[in-house]
Amino acid sequence: MSIKENYQTIKDQLPEGVQLVAVSKTHPVSAIQDVYDLGQKVFGENKVQELMEKSPLLPDDIQWHLIGHLQTNKVKYIAPFIDTIQSVDSEKLLSEINKEAGKNNRIIKVLLQVKIAAEDSKFGLEIHEAENLFKQYIDGQYSHIEITGLMGMATFTDDEQQVRKEFLTLKGLFDELNKLKSLKILSMGMSDDFPVAIECGANSVRVGSAIFGRRDYSK
Repeated sequence: MSIKENYQTIKDQLPEGVQLVAVSKTHPVSAIQDVYDLGQKVFGENKVQELMEKSPLLPDDIQWHLIGHLQTNKVKYIAPFIDTIQSVDSEKLLSEINKEAGKNNRIIKVLLQVKIAAEDSKFGLEIHEAENLFKQYIDGQYSHIEITGLMGMATFTDDEQQVRKEFLTLKGLFDELNKLKSLKILSMGMSDDFPVAIECGANSVRVGSAIFGRRDYSK
């Protein structure tokens, strides 16, 4: 199928109120423009360098989401324009984003990335760490940040029960934190598992290959 057909197929599967983040990493500017022309405004990139190369060549009203692991020394490059950083996985990173947002007189939206997968993932906050950071935020420690929600990735497995259990763990934390201060975004689910994520409460999904096709990892 064409990108247009792929995109429409995904959109038709999303309930009203579920945000689609079109994951454009490793795909060319021309493909992103094609999807933008279909009405998509929210795109996700994994790497700062790739995002920096693409963003000047594309429409100004694209809402860029950084969804990959972010090193603190690269925050300054995206702080002037990034809409949302979905991958906040440490207190150090949150502090750096707050500092760079302040330099740019901005408030940057972030999601706390929580480790829910059983596999040995390198990145993501433990549940208690996410709770502590959120409480610091409520106490006013990060004046140039808005924590809008949580992000998580399930284990890459065919065991749907395990995937569902992991998503429900994150949904439970989301509900718990939401009682302390209102949260908007629960980002769970990618091309292979987003329908299960939506059933478990996701209201934002990150879909790449199901729209753009399989990625070219040689780049």
